Amino acid sequence: MQLVFDGHNDVLLRLWRNAKMGSDPVAEFMQGTYEGHIDAPRAKAGGLAGGICAIYIPSGDLILKEPDASGHYITPLAAPLERQPSLDIALEKAAIALRLDQAGGWKLCRSTVEIRQAMADGVFAAVLHMEGCEPIAADLDALDVFYAAGLRSLGPVWSRHNIFGHGVPFAYPMSPDTAPGLTDAGFELVKRCNRLGILIDLAHITEKGFWDVAKTTDQPLVASHSNVHALTPVARNLTDKQMDAIKESKGLVGLNYAVTMLRPDARDDANTPISAMVQHIDYMVKRMGIDCVALGSDFDGATIPTEIRDASGNNNLVAALKSAGYADQDLAKICRENWLRVLAQAWHEPA
Repeated sequence: MQLVFDGHNDVLLRLWRNAKMGSDPVAEFMQGTYEGHIDAPRAKAGGLAGGICAIYIPSGDLILKEPDASGHYITPLAAPLERQPSLDIALEKAAIALRLDQAGGWKLCRSTVEIRQAMADGVFAAVLHMEGCEPIAADLDALDVFYAAGLRSLGPVWSRHNIFGHGVPFAYPMSPDTAPGLTDAGFELVKRCNRLGILIDLAHITEKGFWDVAKTTDQPLVASHSNVHALTPVARNLTDKQMDAIKESKGLVGLNYAVTMLRPDARDDANTPISAMVQHIDYMVKRMGIDCVALGSDFDGATIPTEIRDASGNNNLVAALKSAGYADQDLAKICRENWLRVLAQAWHEPA
């Protein structure tokens, strides 16, 4: 079994929602549940040794559109969020992450040394991420506080606009070039992340925003949970030109398990074969090389193939890749080593 460090999940969203209904998020994660995709027992069963765990502020007005007669759909962008309620939710989710760390349910990691040690100890290695920076004001004071609490990765935007930049809609078929890129505040956010050592994630940003980050950052370019636009032309997927830039920066793309980003028809159908996942990885490896491809499941945030089911089935994908001809050393890179290399560079760790 290959140990996997996964580039994106929304387990904190599920734990937070259930906590609002009275459940204990620490017990839910540590003891296990039948809900969602990730908890400690299922992660261990599937070799999911750690991952980047998102603080995401949900949009209550977002309703995914059904495909029309031609199979096309465009979901209008969710409305921008107010800062104060977003900050309240972000603090509640960060508190869950910290309580899990204190209880030994996972290790909240701030370095790749800590990630490797947690994986060796059999403890889920969690890295705190902010998916969309609505909780942060333009003065960036809150960013410094979240950094002190363990935040080591962020996406300037989710699929909505905010004071830092513009997000892409959930739409098929559509180019990622849908709106402007970074605002002036967004450029300052990127520069501050570079100084602090916070990974910048390009998974939901417009193509113009992608290029704005590329010309500003000193980090490898990373799209934590995105796939191939040439195979599935949704706005969230990456063009060949974007992947070429990621290769040049020695960054990475984490394969998103969301079926809408895997299937040629982009339908929300869990009966999507693992072969579609392998096809996207094959394309990315051919385009960017084995060192630039990783995993970014979107567990607890999307419909995933029934052959994976949840974290316990994560190594079913690894087995499929092995059957497709990937050697163990290549699988180690895809499953964890590429992520650890990129994180080490973004976090200013010595070579």
